[in-house]
Parts: sequence; C-alpha cells; structure tokens
Amino acid sequence: MNNSSSPTHTLKSLLAAWQTAVAQTNHPQPPAYTGPDIPLTQLSDDSRAVQPGACFVARLRRRGDGSIWSDAHPYIPQAIANGARVVIAQRPAAELGLSVPADVLYLTVPDTGAALAWLAAAWYGFPTQELVVIGVTGTDGKSSTTQIIFSVLQAAGLRAGMVSTIKAVIGAQEEALALHVTTPEAPVVQQHLRRMVDAGLTHAVLETTSHALALGRVTAVAYDIAVVTNITHEHLDFHGSWENYFAAKRRLFEMLSESQTWGVAATPHKQAVTKTAVLNRDDASFARLRQVTVPRQITYGLHEDADIRASDIRYSPAGTQFTLHPSSLTLASPLVGEFNVYNMLAATAVAQALNLPPEAIRAGLSSVPPISGRMERIDMGQPFQVIVDFAHTPFSLEKAISVARKMTTGRLITVFGSAGQRDVEKRHIMAEISARGADLTILTAEDPRTESLEDILALMAEGARRGGGVEGQTFWRIPDRGRAIYFALTQAQPGDLVLICGKGHEQSICFGIIEYPWDDRHATRTALDAWLNGREMPDLGLPTYSGYCQWQGFLVEDSSE
Repeated sequence: MNNSSSPTHTLKSLLAAWQTAVAQTNHPQPPAYTGPDIPLTQLSDDSRAVQPGACFVARLRRRGDGSIWSDAHPYIPQAIANGARVVIAQRPAAELGLSVPADVLYLTVPDTGAALAWLAAAWYGFPTQELVVIGVTGTDGKSSTTQIIFSVLQAAGLRAGMVSTIKAVIGAQEEALALHVTTPEAPVVQQHLRRMVDAGLTHAVLETTSHALALGRVTAVAYDIAVVTNITHEHLDFHGSWENYFAAKRRLFEMLSESQTWGVAATPHKQAVTKTAVLNRDDASFARLRQVTVPRQITYGLHEDADIRASDIRYSPAGTQFTLHPSSLTLASPLVGEFNVYNMLAATAVAQALNLPPEAIRAGLSSVPPISGRMERIDMGQPFQVIVDFAHTPFSLEKAISVARKMTTGRLITVFGSAGQRDVEKRHIMAEISARGADLTILTAEDPRTESLEDILALMAEGARRGGGVEGQTFWRIPDRGRAIYFALTQAQPGDLVLICGKGHEQSICFGIIEYPWDDRHATRTALDAWLNGREMPDLGLPTYSGYCQWQGFLVEDSSE
C-alpha cells in the first residue's frame, strides 16, 4: 500500500493503481498515457490552492437534472500559473481557447469527478481496503446516527474513526470540517481515511450526503455497511426532482455490491464483514431500497416485521427508555424523542451486522454524549426552556416540534428560517408546519446566500398564513437572527419552551458570498444574558442587524452544500 507520508507520487504510479483497482469492472478507467513519467507534489481541484508540481483536476459538477452546478475549467489558467504540472479536464483545451505550455500535460477524461475520486484513493493508497466502512445517508438524522454508531463501536472496544457534519474524529483528535459541507471532497475524504489507517484504526463511520454520492466524492470508497435514516423532501434545488434525489441516496446501497469487485479486503476485520444494507422498515424508502441487490439486509423500526425494533417506549425530557428486540434488552438513553429511537435502532442494526455483543450495544446507547446542536438545552437560569436544534427540513422540523411539545406544559415558540439557493418548496411547508404545531413562530434568516432574504421570508409568511397563522399575533418576520432569538425570549412566559432550529452546531451563516461567524448556541446565550439583565440584544455582526438587506449574485469558483 502507498502511504500518505510519501511527499510525492508519480503520474504513472497513480494511473497504474487506479487501473489495478478497476480492472475487469464497469468503473471508469484511467486515461491512456504513454509519455514520460511526471513527479507530482499535490492533487487538487481548487486552483487557488495549487502548488508547484501539482495535478489539477478541473471539476465539472452537474446537478441531478443535468445542469452545471459549478465548473472549474475557467480556472485552469490560474492553476497553471500557480505551478500545475498536470491538468485533467473534461473539455479539450482547444474548445476552451487555452494555450497549454509545453511543460504542462493536459489530459481529458469523460468525468472529472470520477477521475478525482479514483486519483485521490490512489494517492492515499486505497485506505478503505483496510477499513470497515459504515456509510450513513438520509434526509434527517445522519449526524446523530453517525455519532451513535461511533459510540457503540467504541463501547465494543473497536478502534473507530468518524466523519460527520459536526466533526472528524481520528484517534484522539477531533477536527472541525469546512463550513456547510457534510461530506468533504474526495481528496479530503481519502486523506481522513488514510490517517485513520495510519493511526491503527479498523473501522470508520462516514456520513454520506446525496451531494457526495451524486458528485462522486465517495466514488472510490469501499463501503461495507450502508445505513439509511429516511428519505423525505430536501435538496430538490440541486437534484431537480425527488426521483433524482432518491437515486442519489440509492447509490450508496448499489455501491455495496460494486465495491466487492474492486475493494479487495486487505485486513481480517474487513474480510469478516458481509456487505450489509441497513434499512428503515417504517420509511417510505423501504419498498424501493429493499429491491437493491446486496448480500445482506437488516431492517429496523417500530414495525412488528422489523429485524431490530423497540417496544415499551417511554419518553421524558431527560431521555428515553425502551425494550430492544429481539434481544429483549432494556435500554435507557439520554437522547430524547422518537426520531432518536430510530437512530438508536439503526445503530443497533449496524452492531448486529458486526456481530457485536448485546452489552456493548447497551453501553454504547446509554453513554452517547449530548450531540452538538441536536435538541441541545441552553440554561442560564431563565424560567422557561430553551433548546437549539439542527432541524432544517420539513420532516425534521415537524419531529422537533413534536418532541418539544411533549417536553413542556406551556406554550411552544419556534425560531427558524429557510436557506437561500436551496429547495424553494420547503420554505412555505416548514412555516405551515410551525404555524400548525407551535403557538408562536418567528421567521428569520438562515443562510440566504445570494437570494433576497425579504423574498424568502415572504414565501415563509405565506406558508404560515396557510397554517392558520396571523402575522403580528402568532407569527413574525424578523430578518436578523440574533434579534429574532431575543424577540422569542421576550415572548416566553414561565413554563414555555423556545425552540431555535436550522443552524444547530454550524459555525457560520452566509449572506451573499460571505460566511459570517455564527453559532446559534452562543447567540442564544448572548440573547439570554441580555434579556435576563434588561438589556437590548447586542449586535452580533450580521449585516441584518440594522434592517433588511437584499443580495446580488456573484460568480464563484466553488459552491458549498
């Protein structure tokens, strides 16, 4: 195996490793090259980060409907100016009007996304041939389920790593990921996985988004277990239709069998695992995902036919208790709500696929630490409850409201927004859900990006009215997120619950093309401190603090998800 500690690779060695991996498969083949070998110092798809001696891959990213999402081809001259020795492109240089220097190799491939994925895997020595890889996909609950699985693996004494929305965990190190990106680009994914192997880890849990699957970020990952939480209304802005979105999620399960043809297990622990699909028996996705051919399927849910199920469920503000079947284990977890029962059942199904003992499952589920930004309590001595949650889809918001309703005997007040440059349809759906399920609703900013925040809030207000809301009485539009949180606190009475949704653990909020530092938990504590001490909400640095702002579009080289 190649080792990531090697400072350089050669082009021919990378192409040969790619060729060996995909031989006798239907996977994309490497470009033919018979010229002199070229030493390479770096593999990059960002022209701004290119260093002398790099191989630059000009990514052409397409949405699910076939339209171009972002195109790095216009930045090839910048990559060459920064020292790229090799350029891999999807479009011929002549078509782009480029004059390529004689000392730069220009290769074309049918799909630069696939090329980047296989080259990245080759660069880092195909680490997933040495790791048991568990992929978690779905609309909601991916990060929580990833964290829960990780907790169970640790309780079983397995040396595991994790990459989720919230963080990457490699051995004793925890690292934050790029803003607004759940699954990183292929070189970063493969680098994390190689570092896990080098640290002596044997298992990896990888949160896997529909964007990552559609854009090829995980194409060269040899998954062993694939988990789905649910598939609901989300990301139709990118995928174009629910069918395309579903197809992207289904891709993870198709990869289980496909990786058997190239991902030759290099370690005993990987060889011992049967490729397994973990499916939610209660979700609408089940009927279609069960048709994907995989060596093994394990189902979970509350349905009596589920392989892993729960009964005698007892919810409380402090956690959840239930009986796990078929083992009849009685479990207590600090996690709250029905959706977390499903997440824990999914983790249990993974444990069964790995033949972990029941006591490890009990220990792992009971010791899951509070999950950052997921139904996270903020308590500064106020006479009502305040909770921050990541819920940012119609399904997750509805579930969060349902759980919060059971946690209070008073009123429920929600604060949330809907992101710009994302699925437009969910804006009025979420506002309507809140108008029907909560007592008071405050609509605010959530990453408007280059869209007009005023227009986003107008669509949300329309949805709130559909749900029976009356503006100025049961719902309000407050563009500044800090002021919106503060206003919610001023409306709260003893015994109420304020639920702040949409950002959770995230560390920034995007206006235009600028990421402003932002943490809902910090903002909420700041708002509580001001409210408790009779002060106004301070300015937390957002451009909305002084009033409405509208944003103009800009051409950018890359785009976050």
